[in-house]
Amino acid sequence: MQFGLTRARPARQRGDCIVVGVYEGGTLSPSAKELDLAAGGALGDVVARGDMQGVLGTTLLLHDVAGLASTRILLVGLGDENRLSESRYREALCAAARVLATIDAGTVTLCLHQLPIKGRDNAWKLEQAVLALTEALYVFDALKSKPPKAGRTLEKVLFHLESPSRTVACEAAIERGEAIAEGVTLARDLGNLPGNICTPSYLAGRARKLGRQHGFTVRILDRRDIKRLGMGGLLAVARGSREPPVLIVMEYGGGARKALPIVLVGKGITFDSGGVCIKPAPELDEMKFDMCGAASVFGALHAAALMKLPINVVGIVPAAENMPGGNAIKPGDIVTTLSGQTVEVLDTDSEGRVVLCDALTYAEKYTPAAVIDVATLTGAIVTALGDVASGLFSNNDALAREITEAGSRAWDRAWHMPLWDEYQDTLRSNFADFPNIGARDPDAITGACFLSRFTRAYPWAHLDIAGTASKSGEDKGATGRPVALLAHFLEARART
Repeated sequence: MQFGLTRARPARQRGDCIVVGVYEGGTLSPSAKELDLAAGGALGDVVARGDMQGVLGTTLLLHDVAGLASTRILLVGLGDENRLSESRYREALCAAARVLATIDAGTVTLCLHQLPIKGRDNAWKLEQAVLALTEALYVFDALKSKPPKAGRTLEKVLFHLESPSRTVACEAAIERGEAIAEGVTLARDLGNLPGNICTPSYLAGRARKLGRQHGFTVRILDRRDIKRLGMGGLLAVARGSREPPVLIVMEYGGGARKALPIVLVGKGITFDSGGVCIKPAPELDEMKFDMCGAASVFGALHAAALMKLPINVVGIVPAAENMPGGNAIKPGDIVTTLSGQTVEVLDTDSEGRVVLCDALTYAEKYTPAAVIDVATLTGAIVTALGDVASGLFSNNDALAREITEAGSRAWDRAWHMPLWDEYQDTLRSNFADFPNIGARDPDAITGACFLSRFTRAYPWAHLDIAGTASKSGEDKGATGRPVALLAHFLEARART
């Protein structure tokens, strides 16, 4: 799908469909009014009859309207004119995309980005339109023996541009949106693959492929390398599986040779059974999504390379399966991590932090400007924030602000959670330096406290994406979050 700009007046724009908005109560948006004037009041008549009342997310498709060059007009409900927000704008875009996916439309003109949203300019609205349309039209059917037959694919989306002076900024926004959309799509594809395909070795192969595509360095550390380095945490989690663990290292060198890199660390548990502390059967299939942190690192590097960001980025992915085999780690076992600190594993289902701690220690070798780890770490963060925001913890308030601001720009938001010293007291062990869970039920803050003990050498942030990385139910699947947040963070760092 290609995206571009057009300065042709909406009434004269040729194509298969043009998309305009209607506010609740029947008020036409400015572009809809222009079409209505050229069509002799035809749109206003439809609204007056009550066929389109402007309720948010509702749609009405009109065919062959006299006086208009486009063969179809898609009216999209925008809701209350005084309450049009970022989320409502995206909801209207997704509603339009669902209709466009079902009709024989190759070229579409979109006018929804002209709607006023407080604090958001045209560039933001265009980028979000690219992302929302790509997201809504995404289908994962590669593993179906007979994928559903689709109609004509949507090939081109044109955004009507009123002012030529904004062309450069708008073109840049579209290009950024396309790059991020490709990164999100890669992350979704990896997340949606089942555990029997997307194994640690498969992720290693995809990393090599990504490196060849963009010309950056990829190194794969196998079990022997991991053991030689002393990564006892990663080795311990992988013990119960026949699938060998790997540590994937991807180095994108877009910046100056000696510039300190940003390091992204992604949890790569390709299937999480819980180990000996095995999970209950309901929704156990969704534990293939436990590598979505790794997938988002792949996606962010892909987007950064497509945008040709002048910054150095290192992606580190500790990849393993967590299975209850005869050699699996047991509650009470003590492992020595790469940092030299010992961990008493009281819960084998809190394995993500045990593999991440070795990767976070490994990151020190790069003398990083900052490290961000991304992980589907705890169910507690879902209870706290639901599926709206990712949980953000950090040992550096300035870094936390950068990330929350990047999330706001990307509309892939994160919420800054506390990481005060008082919370550290729950991590006490009689037999090791500390356990992998606290005295109370496992929670998001305790998990972050654990990770913080391996990140004292650099500015660090932890994104707990357990609530945002995937969806359950009818819409089950990976979301590709927080690729957009990470891409905006890297872009901002590249500018400074």
